Amino acid sequence: MASKREQVQSQPSRREILRAGLATACLGLLDSDALSSNPDVKSAGSITDVAGVKVGHFTDTRRPTGCTVILTEEGAFAGVDVRGAAPGTRDTDLLNPVNSVQTVHGIMLAGGSAFGLDAATGAMRYLEEHRIGFDMRVARVPIVPAAILFDLGVGDARIRPDAEAGYKACKAAAATAPAEGNVGAGAGATVGKLFGMARAMKSGIGTAAIKLDGVTVGAIVAVNAIGDVFDPSTGKPVAGARTTDGKSLVNAMAAILRGEPLPPSLAGAATTIGVVATDVLLTKAQASKVAQMAHDGLARTINPVHTAFDGDTIFALATGKSSKPANLTLIGALAAEAVAQAVLRAVRAARGIPGLPAAAEL
Repeated sequence: MASKREQVQSQPSRREILRAGLATACLGLLDSDALSSNPDVKSAGSITDVAGVKVGHFTDTRRPTGCTVILTEEGAFAGVDVRGAAPGTRDTDLLNPVNSVQTVHGIMLAGGSAFGLDAATGAMRYLEEHRIGFDMRVARVPIVPAAILFDLGVGDARIRPDAEAGYKACKAAAATAPAEGNVGAGAGATVGKLFGMARAMKSGIGTAAIKLDGVTVGAIVAVNAIGDVFDPSTGKPVAGARTTDGKSLVNAMAAILRGEPLPPSLAGAATTIGVVATDVLLTKAQASKVAQMAHDGLARTINPVHTAFDGDTIFALATGKSSKPANLTLIGALAAEAVAQAVLRAVRAARGIPGLPAAAEL
């Protein structure tokens, strides 16, 4: 087992990362493969293809971190499913179908570990200023659940998304396709950390949408997993733990099965968070089921996933803008496919930073 000094020397220093100005790294928008040969099925796109959904990023220029807001200003029925054992969330209990609040006005995804939950406060301020929220007579109260990921190990940990960052993300929100890669909640995201950060890779945030028979289902995912990312169409790793020379992918699970030992890991040092949305009308209970099924998209693309070190969380939103009746099984299945596409786009759109190459560079 390497000493603490050897582990530190094998990783890029925070100063190196900060000097490189990494938060503003270039990003690419990549089309994903078609979902099937069905000519009525359209893939790629973004979560903003769902009517009633806007997305805005805030990316901090001081170090790779940021936040991403998904706004549903007219309200949307919502559910959530938390699978990781180290979650950081806000207002997820109110999404339980037995509880009173039926709709939300936005979802906040942020870096910064638990500190990043403060970004939701900025979103609430923005929505209140625009008179969006539940009318409680004495005030309008916006409902903005949130989830965070751990990116404090990339750059200066004292810099993290706050309420002002969340407010700026809302100001930037639009119904057009959002940027992908090293932006927003994905700015500091990494993957392939089972053998330590010295062998990890840069990841980011990605989005995708599927349109079928007048129904749209979209997803946006910030991928910060402990595990590797695989392309389910080929079964091959796209990004993840690298070999000791750093030049190629090792396939972490295969390496573990060969007996390669794992270094000590820090609980809560990862987490993949995301939102799926559809334009059909769902109840809270149905939205919760869609969020549950959407996690299958993570399982198809990330291995291992839902670990003791991840806080994997997916929210589901239903805007009800489509006149189509809800087929819950279909919506859930499409949500899982959209999540899988969004995960692949997140790692393919990412750009490397010192010590953390991206998939496009290997």
